[in-house]
Amino acid sequence: MDQTTKKYFLVLFLVMAGGLVHLPLKAQNSLLRYAEKQYELENYSHAASLYEEAYERRARYSTALMAANTYQIMQDYDNTFKWWKTVVGHEESTKEDYSNFLRSALRLDEDFNPQELLAGSLYSEFDFPELDFNKIRELKKKKSNVKLVSLKDINSKASDYSMTSDQEDNKYFTSNRGGIYQSEKPSVRLDAKNNIFSEEKSDFNDMEYYGLYRYTSDGEFIKMSSDVSGALQYADPSLMESKNILFYTVFRNIRKVKRKREFTVQPEIYFSKITESGELVDSKPFPVNNFSEYGVMTPFVDEEAKRIYFASDKPGGFGGFDLYYVTFDDQLNFGEPVNLGSKINTVEDETHPSRMGTFFYFSSKGHTGLGGMDIFKAEYQNGNISSPENMGLPYNSGRDDFAFYISPKGKRYISSDRSGGMGMDDIYLLEDLHKRLIARVIDCDGNIISEEFESTLTEKNTSTKIPTTRSDEAELLADLDPEKDFSLSISKKGYFSIQDDELSTVGMEEEVLEKEYRLAAIPYNMAVYVDIVYYDLDKSIIRTDAAPTLDKIASLMQQYEFVDLLVGSHTDARASKEYNDALSQRRADAVSEYLSKYNIPKERVKLDWYGEEHHVNDCGDGVPCPESEHQLNRRSELVLEAFSDKNKTYELPKEFMGRDICDPTDLFEALNAEINDVPTVYFDFDKSNLRSVHKKELERVSLLLQRLVNLQLNITGHTDQRGNEAYNMQLSERRAKTVMDYLTNKGIDPKRLKSEWLGKTRPIHDCNTADCTEVMHQLNRRTELQLKNNK
Repeated sequence: MDQTTKKYFLVLFLVMAGGLVHLPLKAQNSLLRYAEKQYELENYSHAASLYEEAYERRARYSTALMAANTYQIMQDYDNTFKWWKTVVGHEESTKEDYSNFLRSALRLDEDFNPQELLAGSLYSEFDFPELDFNKIRELKKKKSNVKLVSLKDINSKASDYSMTSDQEDNKYFTSNRGGIYQSEKPSVRLDAKNNIFSEEKSDFNDMEYYGLYRYTSDGEFIKMSSDVSGALQYADPSLMESKNILFYTVFRNIRKVKRKREFTVQPEIYFSKITESGELVDSKPFPVNNFSEYGVMTPFVDEEAKRIYFASDKPGGFGGFDLYYVTFDDQLNFGEPVNLGSKINTVEDETHPSRMGTFFYFSSKGHTGLGGMDIFKAEYQNGNISSPENMGLPYNSGRDDFAFYISPKGKRYISSDRSGGMGMDDIYLLEDLHKRLIARVIDCDGNIISEEFESTLTEKNTSTKIPTTRSDEAELLADLDPEKDFSLSISKKGYFSIQDDELSTVGMEEEVLEKEYRLAAIPYNMAVYVDIVYYDLDKSIIRTDAAPTLDKIASLMQQYEFVDLLVGSHTDARASKEYNDALSQRRADAVSEYLSKYNIPKERVKLDWYGEEHHVNDCGDGVPCPESEHQLNRRSELVLEAFSDKNKTYELPKEFMGRDICDPTDLFEALNAEINDVPTVYFDFDKSNLRSVHKKELERVSLLLQRLVNLQLNITGHTDQRGNEAYNMQLSERRAKTVMDYLTNKGIDPKRLKSEWLGKTRPIHDCNTADCTEVMHQLNRRTELQLKNNK
């Protein structure tokens, strides 16, 4: 329960503001007169037992009513419910009694059914509009993804609540963990006229007064002392860590006043320096304090916004305790109090403010809740606070829940007197029951994919599958256990599948794990490498000069499992069509057989044969051609294709990690680095016609450009340094044009070919400064080819 508000501050005020009925006590006998005296002295614990004894002797409505009121002041909820139930059993009971009876039932951690509780009475739940039962039912269904863990190292059999901490995780909190004092004396009389005090104990439960404790990160308990004169109770610590100052609530023992009137001693806020030994020194009163007129309590220091939030029942509020703030500067000069307004404050009590990030938190009796004090939160933006919402279960219960706090390390705490705790009030750590995975699966344009796709989420090292759903915004949702590792796979036909084995909630403090995945279309049949091997006349045996090419292809296929080989085999035009068809098939089979020694599966080698159908020149039937031209037709064209099976879904290869998977050109570069080398074409002295050996090389370049449509070719002509500059410039132009013409005659779009000529300006060997051999001159007579990405 809210010990700060209810157990030692303003008991008379709470009795009046809470609408409790304080009937004049008419002592029917000495026992009741004695009970009345104890009640007037605010010795409620003793008074309650006397009222119970009197009721046992004679069961009267007025006695039951006083017992119920007394236990209600004491916050003893079990006995409060018991005695309000007794009260409404009397014919004299009123509608107000039933309202108190229903409120007491709400505070018990039991299923709440107002219709059952009102059965046999003259009332229904609709007669109590002050209790919004529909909202209460809604709140009971609103369960957050957290569980409460009792701080067993801190909690005791007494009351422990209102915790704050510093960057080093030293914790400051309120407790009355001292001894119990059996006494019939009142602990404190809250008026200056009578001046009746006990220096030992609290009036509610005969326990010691509340004090401040520090629990260090090393596990050491320190009861903090303060130099505030006459202070009996301390509570509600809040740190201003930048100045090593603690703000806290104080109740002082004020015996002497100048004025000759009765008044209630009110709570105040003080702030003090903290010594290493835990003493509070150089204490100063908060300027809003006015102990004889109104209460000021439950401070919260917001260093970021330079505000001190607090609760006060000062005049001009909405009723009960309202929440206010004052600003402060670096010299701790404070501004005027600002009421947080009707969105936050009600006619009843609002206390225990705190703020972290974009949310403002507080406790309230006036907003609709589950019973007692409930914790609420409101959005905070630029100093403005929106309308609050009840945080629901399990933050709140039927009992008092208050002092919500988020530490610098992001840990969340509340205080509560709910059943099952170690003492009257306990401090609880809020731990996530599970983390919320929100995964956005987007396409290459950044749009979230709304159509169906397959997803499988599993806990690592187990076979446990975790259910996933899709939100209204088409996000992938799942609940993940804390401190676990997970794997997620996402697949959609025609797209690269996604495999994320790095999903983890280990050490995760946030409630939500947000991920974004991009599904990219698979660039099926993407050629990544081409080459050609040639055969002898009427032969299908792999020649020695073809072996390095096939060895390289085998190595690439071993390296990239998603790459398959397309083989297209051909013959020259000599011999019959039927014979040439069979011969080209044997040549294709020879390639597959050669690769089998590298354990390349046959299904990864796709064979086609065309006989004499596709010549690369005009050497058809009956056309006289030199042997070098026939040789060009006796070939197997080899094309390595990535993702060749359109019915298969491929995982994104590791080679594509860090690449733009939505850009096939970028993917090509990831695989193509230095494997599609192109030749340099050399020329005879003063000539620009192609040698036959270079025709083979240009056939491969032609095939490469036909299949790798994302590439362009730069063609640069050169000469040796003999001859004048103008002549050599024209010669290098003719050489570049020879290569370009050859490729355009093969059907290559001229727009993909860029040519330039440099004459003798860029030799490999500078023969003007040194004697050159014929071989050195030959290296200068060249046309260089360079592939460029056509992004």
